[in-house]
Amino acid sequence: MDTLAERWSPRAFDAQHTFPEGALRGVLEAARWAPSANNTQPWRFIVARRGGETFATIAATLAGFNQAWAGSAAALIVNVAEVADAEGNARPWAEYDLGQAVAHLSVQATAEGFHVHQMGGFDRAAISAAFELDERLVPISITAIGELGSADALPEVLRERELAPRERIELDDLVLVRG
Repeated sequence: MDTLAERWSPRAFDAQHTFPEGALRGVLEAARWAPSANNTQPWRFIVARRGGETFATIAATLAGFNQAWAGSAAALIVNVAEVADAEGNARPWAEYDLGQAVAHLSVQATAEGFHVHQMGGFDRAAISAAFELDERLVPISITAIGELGSADALPEVLRERELAPRERIELDDLVLVRG
């Protein structure tokens, strides 16, 4: 699918682009319909549009270079795994299932003309504290989403990475065993 082949993770987002209320529904619906172990759907999201208090709270937890560019995204989404059910029973596949949900979100966003960038560099404890997440809810990643902006707006080191050719590991190097 062209949508998969064309998907990439930019750091340059259009700082003028905004999502009106309801505009992210399609990407969140795609995540909602992702498969999960025993249909537990152990994913939750904290959705924040640029300019709001929730966005600022999330942005303040970002590490290093992520703070240099992610604030230009139209929205930040904290991807949260529900690692145990309400009775405390472990959900050992929760992070995997969340990954599938976020992948569905990413593909839908690309199909709708948006770009996403996943981040693992953030303070998980600060997110948990800021949003009063109980121990069953673990922040795993943050997704920046919006329209593509100009690489010229990035610091030089990030601009170079933004403009570098996109590379992928060869399929033969990914497949460990063929039977």
